[in-house]
Amino acid sequence: MDPGAFAKPLCGKGYASMAVEKHYVIDTNVLLDDPGALFKLRNGSENNVYIPYNVLLELNKFKKDPRLGHIVAKVIGHLTDHPDQFKILKCNGVAESLAKLVDNYILEEIEKSGIENPILVTNDKILQLQAGLQGIRSEHYKDSAPSKAEAEFYTGFVGVEEGPISNAFAWNDKGKPLFFSPDGEKIVDYQNRVWNVIPRNVYQNLSLELMIHPDIPIVSVQSEAGYGKSFLSLAAALYLTQQRKSHEKVYVVKPMIEIGQKLGYLPGKVEEKMEPYTRYISELVLKLHKLRTANRIFLETAASPPKFDTKRFELLPLAYIRGMNIENAVVIIDEMQNMSRAECRAILSRMGEGVKCFCLGDIRQVDHPYLNTENNGLNWVVNKFKGSRIYGHMVLKGDKSRGPITDLVIRSGL
Repeated sequence: MDPGAFAKPLCGKGYASMAVEKHYVIDTNVLLDDPGALFKLRNGSENNVYIPYNVLLELNKFKKDPRLGHIVAKVIGHLTDHPDQFKILKCNGVAESLAKLVDNYILEEIEKSGIENPILVTNDKILQLQAGLQGIRSEHYKDSAPSKAEAEFYTGFVGVEEGPISNAFAWNDKGKPLFFSPDGEKIVDYQNRVWNVIPRNVYQNLSLELMIHPDIPIVSVQSEAGYGKSFLSLAAALYLTQQRKSHEKVYVVKPMIEIGQKLGYLPGKVEEKMEPYTRYISELVLKLHKLRTANRIFLETAASPPKFDTKRFELLPLAYIRGMNIENAVVIIDEMQNMSRAECRAILSRMGEGVKCFCLGDIRQVDHPYLNTENNGLNWVVNKFKGSRIYGHMVLKGDKSRGPITDLVIRSGL
């Protein structure tokens, strides 16, 4: 479809590479529908793209919406990462009632303060853009985000030039994974079979190697949807509690972040409120129950969803962990990319003696309106724990995921 259908050209003067140079002014709905429209309309350097100041104000309003916050973050990321490619049209008396937002009062106070060369420290990228328009220098608070998205760049494997890292892997000259384990270096040329689950590929096999090792109490697993993070962690949890019996109970914890339309307030007890968010966990546990019976964790399997014996298996929202002291348990923290650094610190500091913790997530699927690829719980864990003798990490990948449709989504980059 012609990009011109989505924007209004200001004028058509000038030529670039034998083509008519166009001047596009983009509306908010276009950016929310496709953040990449900025680059598509610019078409390399052929056209000019303008962002009205009031679009910034609308984006500022939408950034707190759980359904749109992650999209707004992408749009603002494009604008701040490529400041020379797009021009923001400064507000000149247009929609003054909208412009009088708290952020704008902050800028007004700075301008009237008389401070020489002030530097605004903020992690709000929209406010940074607004400050730049008024000639006010701004900076990120550097300790608020790791320098890289370590959860993606550190795959659990190291190159020869990096040298060994505790609980990491390297490929030897025969193409076999070499494990720098707490027991010393060893070749993993065998297949782990945990709770009758047979790993589909080498990465799943090595994840299980980390999960069931008695001297590695915390393991993080990063991957896109469908590569088996939850299934493998639940299999390892049942193995440790029901078969090896090294732990007494399984906790599954997750942040309650909605995507799409909000469900609103749900009636019932905490288990009933969580059911829409954790149904997939119950289904995976029932699937594992068919592979090898796990009767001890159930009160009733015929119910839908099944009823768990909370003395042995419990699903909890993140907020319920605060103040708890967890011991002799396997704790699965799901969707850790939707947790803040403070929330990660709060939950991990609840872990007492005899705890095995699995941190799961996908840093490219951040749904929290105030988090991003770098500044999220999973990335903080990898960034801070990498190299520790009690921590291991693995990025799952492969040719096949959950099924052919999920495979197509991943390959196509939908």
